Amino acid sequence: MSGDPRPPRIKRRRSKLHGWGVFALEPINKNKRIVDYAGKLIDYKESLKRETKYLKRGEIWCFTVNTRWVRDAHEGGNVARFVNHACKPNCYTHIIGRTIWIRAARNIKAGEELTYNYHTDGEKVIPCRCRPGCKTKL
Repeated sequence: MSGDPRPPRIKRRRSKLHGWGVFALEPINKNKRIVDYAGKLIDYKESLKRETKYLKRGEIWCFTVNTRWVRDAHEGGNVARFVNHACKPNCYTHIIGRTIWIRAARNIKAGEELTYNYHTDGEKVIPCRCRPGCKTKL
């Protein structure tokens, strides 16, 4: 992990994968904390109601923190909510307490789109767009 405490510079812009994406504006070293996945902390029961509504629009905003808590990035979220899914991503998530960190899974070059595997456990109705011909459903 880099000794630089400053978070890497990233930016939201249009993605070839899906809608909006988040891109590295500078090289990011492997395992570096990039951004936390912010959003309103809600209980699991409330997240089930919200996720049903979001899925109807083809969106995933809720991220499970643990068996009780979920972060809803649709409410109070930050740029991390625009990091797209990929089956072979360049980032991973690391949960510390109730904070969800998106970290570099390998060295990332400036200009690369950031992706992580959503590891969804729900309806599996949204087709993955990580590469042409991908059969995964989220």
